Amino acid sequence: MRKTLTAVSLGVVLALSLGGAQAQQSVPAGAAEGGRLWFVELSGAPAADGRARSAVQAEKAAFRQAAAAAGIRFTERRSFDTLFNGFSAELSPKQRLQVSRLPGVKALYPVDVIHVSPTKTDGGSAADLASAIGMTGADIAQNELGLSGAGVKVAVMDTGIDIDHPDFGGNGSNGSTPFPTARITHGYDLVGDAFNADPASPGYNPIAVPDPVPDDCNGHGTHVAGIVGASGAVTGVAPGVTFGAYRVFGCAGSTTADIMVEAMERALADGMHVLNMSIGSSFQWPQYPTAQAADRLVNKGMVVVASIGNSGTSGLYAAGAPGVGKKVIGVASYDNTNVALNTFTVSPDATAIGYAPATGAPLPPTSGSSPMSRTGTAASTADACDPLAPGSLTGTVALIRRGSCSFYQKSFNAQSAGAIGVVLYNNVAGRLNATVAGAPPITIPVVTISDTEGVLIDGRLADGPVTMTWTDLQGTFPNPTGGLISSFSSYGLAADLTLKPNIGAPGGLINSTYPLEQGGYATISGTSMASPHVAGGVALMLEAKPKTPSNAMRNRLQNSADPKNWWGNPALGFLDNVHRQGAGMLDIPGTVLATTTVEPGELALGESEAGPATRTLKIRNMSSSSVTYDLSHVEALATGPNTFTPAFFAAPADVVFSTNSLVVPARSTGSVDVTITAPAALADGSLYGGYVVATPTGEGAAAYRVPFAGYKGDYQSITVLTPTANGFPWLAKLSGDTFTNQPGGATYTLVGDDIPYFLVHLDHQSRELKLEAVSVTTGRNWNLISKDEYLPRNSTATGFFEFTWDGTTFRGRKTFTVPDGQYTVKLSVLKALGDADNPAHWETWTSPVVTIDRP
Repeated sequence: MRKTLTAVSLGVVLALSLGGAQAQQSVPAGAAEGGRLWFVELSGAPAADGRARSAVQAEKAAFRQAAAAAGIRFTERRSFDTLFNGFSAELSPKQRLQVSRLPGVKALYPVDVIHVSPTKTDGGSAADLASAIGMTGADIAQNELGLSGAGVKVAVMDTGIDIDHPDFGGNGSNGSTPFPTARITHGYDLVGDAFNADPASPGYNPIAVPDPVPDDCNGHGTHVAGIVGASGAVTGVAPGVTFGAYRVFGCAGSTTADIMVEAMERALADGMHVLNMSIGSSFQWPQYPTAQAADRLVNKGMVVVASIGNSGTSGLYAAGAPGVGKKVIGVASYDNTNVALNTFTVSPDATAIGYAPATGAPLPPTSGSSPMSRTGTAASTADACDPLAPGSLTGTVALIRRGSCSFYQKSFNAQSAGAIGVVLYNNVAGRLNATVAGAPPITIPVVTISDTEGVLIDGRLADGPVTMTWTDLQGTFPNPTGGLISSFSSYGLAADLTLKPNIGAPGGLINSTYPLEQGGYATISGTSMASPHVAGGVALMLEAKPKTPSNAMRNRLQNSADPKNWWGNPALGFLDNVHRQGAGMLDIPGTVLATTTVEPGELALGESEAGPATRTLKIRNMSSSSVTYDLSHVEALATGPNTFTPAFFAAPADVVFSTNSLVVPARSTGSVDVTITAPAALADGSLYGGYVVATPTGEGAAAYRVPFAGYKGDYQSITVLTPTANGFPWLAKLSGDTFTNQPGGATYTLVGDDIPYFLVHLDHQSRELKLEAVSVTTGRNWNLISKDEYLPRNSTATGFFEFTWDGTTFRGRKTFTVPDGQYTVKLSVLKALGDADNPAHWETWTSPVVTIDRP
């Protein structure tokens, strides 16, 4: 019988009817996901696939000529020949339709705007990077195996690297180190300090001003590079590597996906061995241009490592590109086992409490004592969510439990009641990072502590007065969630049911280098911090085994990885989801010392509708003597069936081997078939997984694992056009910055922005979305308005994409201008992995009447 362990709220799904009358509603136009920047992919292969560069460039020239002949004038941003054949361009809705119909155009993809969004907690100390690299065995690789990554060139695509930082061989004085340096030997700033790609940001500045020196004024890239290979006050995973710094972010920390592709092409030209990208676009397909380009880098001999994303609260299928690339190593995050924090003490015994300053509040002092107060108890569920009595907290530092309302609201209520500081504590296991930015601003220090520390102080306050004292000291504290998947780490699988993430590494509460002008060191959390652990591990592996092919590296890492227990209740002993942690925690010495490989390194089983999945595993014995392998499997938790609010189930798959024991002679390869049947008791629509284990006989022999994951049932049963609270899809009008629903139909002149807009919520990724125009009076189908492929899902249960119609349609390359009149627009969505010839794999919606009345 299926056992329900728990259900964790990851969002809200609203079940409403698609039919029925709707009231007229409005939404901000800026709320639409996407934008006006597009990749235009041309039909031919790029140069990296072996095609002559002259042929690639000739194809672009033909496209430009066709666009000019059609009278389409647009702004071309970047052109790509090597890793992607096409352009990026700024296109209005009308231009996007026109370009999509030109000869030689294969597909259009949105150019995503990507933000750097880690949380900086404090200056940290060397202790918590040391504990993090100990989690992967990097310390053993360095100290016992003598590895440093020497001779390996690691590219870091990010915000740049502080070239003055002494941990990278800099002079230690801002602006005094010439570039290139002995350790940062390659690189380029593709954007400049003032670049800010986010149109919603007050500092929006999309003009890139490249610079040959990739210095860092944000901090993220310096932090990432330090994890890869700092050598100084902190020691990274591979302290002997040299770096290529490819800066794609300005100081404000946003970029666009086309700049990423350009940076990849530069890294290839510079001969980098490894590329780390702590950056990505959530909810994407492996066909997204950054993922395609990354795959081609692997084919060209570069190992590519990328963070899988920080969308852990956004449900399943949230993994991001380029991490979802078929040959990319997509990395999940585990929390660090220890964290170094600034401290305050509490009476009566001066117990040290580690804290993290909240973003948006003044920094706490480093001296001074104050009485503490509390606004609730350790059992409170809505502590300080309502206004507090004026003066009730005057002159005290208020202890407040997390829950039910925002950190800002709690802090503002305490401030209004006279508090001179706030200590927020977690209501679940572990530490937390908080943002209290808002209006009116918070003007008192606000810090966060763990649940156990909060309960300790709460108990002391229940017994009598407590005095807290700020200090300038730091302490190293055990992390209650150490070694478990980080709450922010994204769930897979990829949209095509390939296994993502592939592996995990420490990313929660990692101390590393930071720009000197910002303190030199900082503690940050994110899958951005996990990816460079793997990139550094790859560098150590390449030093130890330099002939390891780039296409084989991921398998080698996965074979020796160590899966970890479920974050929800580790004591139960269930392994966490394969589609959350991949093969498990990176084990560097295990990989370096391995005498066995098992290929493939992962099994993507697809949907179970067709029945059990049989795969062949090849076990290679690289040792000098014959080895007998015992074959077994271990279950991992399943999730399902809701995308946004998955529950967790203990539901083991049925796993049968063609033989339970395999003898492989020295330096030989054997094979075994494994047949995996989806758990019978598991609900359709769930994701399940586990690990095939090959254990050499003999005491203390290391086990080698292959993760597997699949979808229970018919994947095309997932509803894509799930209705939202306001009833998407809409026919809409645009007025200024607002879309207004037109449930009764509307008339459009097709002049300027007076064109039909269709606002669509996609609850799941879709293989194809097309719009067709049908005459109301004659019933004639006027063919296609538009056709898009490989669409991501929306990031929330209420998000939407916009589509338009300019009054023209097409069939093949022939374009038609529809006469004035009344039309309905049929929206058709082909589900992920759907068969276009199977009507059951499509969902449709028909718009209200669209009246075309040109002036």
